[in-house]
Amino acid sequence: MNHTEGGLVIFSANSHPSSREISKRIGERLGVELGKVQVYQEDNRETRVQIQESVRGKDVFIIQTVSKDVNTTIMELLIMVYACRTSCARSITGVVPYFPYSKQCKMRKRGSIVSKLLASMMCKAGLTHLITMDLHQKEIQGFFNIPVDNLRASPFLLQYIQEEIPDYRNAVIVAKSPASAKRAQSFAERLRLGIAVIHGEAQDAESDLVDGRHSPPTVKIPRNTHTHTHTHTHTHTLPSLCIVCVPVLIPKEKPPITVVGDVGGRIAIIVDDIIDDVDSFVAAAETLKKHGAYKIFVMATHGILSSDAPKLIEESAIDKVVVTNTIPHEHQKLQCVKIQTVDISLILSEAIRRIYNGESMSYLFRHIGLED
Repeated sequence: MNHTEGGLVIFSANSHPSSREISKRIGERLGVELGKVQVYQEDNRETRVQIQESVRGKDVFIIQTVSKDVNTTIMELLIMVYACRTSCARSITGVVPYFPYSKQCKMRKRGSIVSKLLASMMCKAGLTHLITMDLHQKEIQGFFNIPVDNLRASPFLLQYIQEEIPDYRNAVIVAKSPASAKRAQSFAERLRLGIAVIHGEAQDAESDLVDGRHSPPTVKIPRNTHTHTHTHTHTHTLPSLCIVCVPVLIPKEKPPITVVGDVGGRIAIIVDDIIDDVDSFVAAAETLKKHGAYKIFVMATHGILSSDAPKLIEESAIDKVVVTNTIPHEHQKLQCVKIQTVDISLILSEAIRRIYNGESMSYLFRHIGLED
């Protein structure tokens, strides 16, 4: 690759060996050795970063994949970015294939928008550019005041379908809920396949805690008020309150689980962006089996697969779970032979090469619409 003035340095910010695999793949594709750095946790669990080569005037790319310990992963990235900033690096680009806390991008009750907080922390630490992949909500890009390139993994997953599923022409793309119908439609249109939507799937219900949401409007019975005026005392009374007739929103009633679309005698391919808690995917697979699907695939960009996910997948009606290596999941693959991995280091390395050489990124986003 071409080299501009200053030079290129690629660091892996993760202290976990399994999480550095994608960094090695990217370095090999670019023909660049990873920069020398030590990232470790001290006995008191504080994160320490020691950069062992000069980055003054150089373009630094910091690759960070999310391990099981998410908060430690974030601190490793922030500390390394700040270390490069104080060492006078010319630019600092974060390569974060899976953006953590991306599900917390909307206000929930009295919670907070944590992904906005994380974006602010990254910018404050000194990040000048961010490369990520398949954000849970594309609007998260607006939380940053720096350029954000939100790459897509769908070309790699589509290629897997065409090359690894021999009878994919007899398949139907399935959205496990109406919320993921747009993604399913995008896959179906590119593969010239039909689409099915599972409607009535149980959603995470809000807790019925006593937090004030069910409290009635304030009521105060009008009464005669007497005001006594004295030389040095003035008593003011508020107007009497009355019942406010606030319209009540009718609660939702979940309909019975149904499949909109024909899946009988077909291969069902469920697509989503994240697969973490697999209960909803297992339930969707059982529903598809009942409606006649003879083989079921689950495809997602980010395979978090936390808790007992491998065990549940192994015991379910799902035939294969296909995810990319944005998140390391070698441990989960040892527990479940149904999990397969698609390598996306090619597009990440090409993004790094184009940014470093000052080339346009539009080629990596060709044929990608607003709904992708």
